[in-house]
Amino acid sequence: MNADILLCIFGMCLATLIPRVVPITLLAGRKLPPLLVRWLSFVPVSVLAALVMPDLTLVNGKLDLSFDNLFFIASLPTLAVCWYKKGSLFSALAVGMGTVALIRYWMA
Repeated sequence: MNADILLCIFGMCLATLIPRVVPITLLAGRKLPPLLVRWLSFVPVSVLAALVMPDLTLVNGKLDLSFDNLFFIASLPTLAVCWYKKGSLFSALAVGMGTVALIRYWMA
């Protein structure tokens, strides 16, 4: 293997390892302020929303909130099920996948 590739792999390992290890080592055994704990509790939801929303709302790189956008349409009943059955990942996935399958079947 080329030395440049190995160096690149090692650099990527460090780039993913350091942000994980440093907070754990620096904050181990310390009590965080309640405001910071509350703020940190919103990080996973925010990251998930940042990953999902572009796939739901963008078509060919442009904002499309019309009913021609298949995934936007499928997200509406999925969000309703998520709201109704809080914490049920299976229900949300089943409704989302089922809605996409039904729409593709009827539109084909």
